[in-house]
Amino acid sequence: MNTPLDHEPEDLRYAEYVLGVLDADARAAVEREMATDPRAAAEVERWQRSLLPLAEDIPDAIPSHHVWTRIQDRIGPAQVPTRATHVREHRSWWNSLALWRGFAFGAGVVAAACIVALIVLPRTRMAQPVAPALAYMASTITQTDGQVGWTATMDIAHARMIVVPTKPQTLPTGRAPELWLIPAGQKPIAVGMIDTSAPTTIALDKTLIVRIGPTAALAVSVEPQGGSPTGQPTGPVIGKGSISGT
Repeated sequence: MNTPLDHEPEDLRYAEYVLGVLDADARAAVEREMATDPRAAAEVERWQRSLLPLAEDIPDAIPSHHVWTRIQDRIGPAQVPTRATHVREHRSWWNSLALWRGFAFGAGVVAAACIVALIVLPRTRMAQPVAPALAYMASTITQTDGQVGWTATMDIAHARMIVVPTKPQTLPTGRAPELWLIPAGQKPIAVGMIDTSAPTTIALDKTLIVRIGPTAALAVSVEPQGGSPTGQPTGPVIGKGSISGT
């Protein structure tokens, strides 16, 4: 029986790139692929959409009082050991070979489960129907020379966008790239300055969130350091990409 690894052996490299666990040489190799191969850029974008939800915060939960009562009923009345007994039991527990063998086995199981989740969970998420309200959106920003310049992932629930350059960009001294949102039929709206060689995280305000969608696009223009002085692009537009939802 074929497994996901049989079909797409390169997928994990792109996932590792998104997770930031590749060494410098391997990361540079992926970035070269993204700059010349639209399929590679699309794979990185797909993994960004799939893995971003895993970074969501899990809220604290306080169990109700009856939960603790039920635990006490199951394990019986607590025994209060003497100091000597406690020390002997602690040393016996700490030096137990069976304990550490069990711990090693458990750690192996957890690691295997993480790998399976990394491979299977993103595909499961992608297979599910798209909710009416899009929680995550992405864009591949293609430069005027046809190469992918940046990928952008939008986490609507947490009002943030992550923009990743596929390769270092060289701009004239005193100039920097600025990202714009272009809703259908409307003027560009400034999103923020982005980095030429490292990921940029941008907080999205409500006025931007309500305008982000599949009918809108992202664009990058070359502006003075600190951004356009007019609120509209003043320099050349060096990249543009449509927005897709997941």
